[in-house]
Amino acid sequence: MDLASAKMIGAGLAVIALAGVGAGIGNIFSSLVTSIARNPSARNQVFGLAILGFALTEAVALFALMMAFLILFT
Repeated sequence: MDLASAKMIGAGLAVIALAGVGAGIGNIFSSLVTSIARNPSARNQVFGLAILGFALTEAVALFALMMAFLILFT
């Protein structure tokens, strides 16, 4: 196995995290819609927490993508 194929395999494994991030973001927003449907008056509190959860989850995706690019191009 040469270096180029090892880099491709490593980058592919790093990108697997993006599937988990997609599922996590879907879970966050489905919970947001459910909570607003049950209690519309709590929208302002719940929306801020959902955006915070989205930002933290998206940060994991950016780190995984950054690792894949670092593996490929260094």
